[in-house]
Amino acid sequence: MAPMDDVTDTVFRQIIASTAPADLYFTEFVNVDGLQSPGREKLLPKLRFTDKEHPLIAQVWGKIPENFYKTAKELTAMGFDGMDLNFGCPEKNIVRNNACSAFILPQNRELAVEIIKACLKGLKEAAEEIDSQSRGAKKTKTTPLPLSVKTRIGFNDVDLSWHETLLNQKLNMLTIHGRTRKQMSKVPADWSVIGRIRELRDQLSPSTLIVGNGDVLTRQQGEELAQKYQLDGVMVGRGVFQDPYVFAKNSHWESMSKQARIDLYRKHVQLFADTWTRGERKMITLNKFCKIYINGFDGAKELREQLMGATTTDELLKLLSS
Repeated sequence: MAPMDDVTDTVFRQIIASTAPADLYFTEFVNVDGLQSPGREKLLPKLRFTDKEHPLIAQVWGKIPENFYKTAKELTAMGFDGMDLNFGCPEKNIVRNNACSAFILPQNRELAVEIIKACLKGLKEAAEEIDSQSRGAKKTKTTPLPLSVKTRIGFNDVDLSWHETLLNQKLNMLTIHGRTRKQMSKVPADWSVIGRIRELRDQLSPSTLIVGNGDVLTRQQGEELAQKYQLDGVMVGRGVFQDPYVFAKNSHWESMSKQARIDLYRKHVQLFADTWTRGERKMITLNKFCKIYINGFDGAKELREQLMGATTTDELLKLLSS
């Protein structure tokens, strides 16, 4: 399941895990420069998780290598299963700040490599510290958490020299969104380019897993693309908004009754209320999920309007129980 801001928090990941589990989960993207600042406490909820959400990779972004290094050590201690670098977000203000997809630009690649090396150093040292603290009780050395990158096929145009740079760092995994930064989400994802990057992987770093991303709406579609382009995996983002059971081999979402859909949203809202008891999340974020569940039956539009007008989770729960 793809990392999506204000979407893939611990609550939604738990819902997906209880319906049709994904093989791999990602957090929302978290800014390492913020984590290593006085604003840290406001960002920590993005890294909250339960035992139900493994394997879970923390996705991070930022600009300062030292902060990536520190965060890499912390993520290991927190119990994550991997660390992913967001080198693909196309958001204008972030790119203007020379972060995320701005690293695709040739003038920023040296810093991108420096960030990768800082993460590798932090992950390696964290594993070594675990071994030293065990004082010989373990017979095998701790393996550092895997490091991966999620990026795009280019900035303004397709540019495989960027992926060559990344593959030369011997990453554990490289996820490719099949659009350039300039294209945003305005054109169909180009999976043929993702296939070319997989071919480049075969030459430069055979051990690096290649994952494709972009416009996948069903598991069958994802598996067909993976087979066609000989990929190691497929990342699904917006597809989960059309079907919360998208990771199932045989989704029954289309045939689910109105009451079953309402019950699943009620479960989501209740878990939200039980999880964010101190207001760490604004209730308005629930509106992003309303159309997932309250859809596909008579009266869905009218019910959505009522639900999205609610101002408290108690009010939402009452409406969903009426």
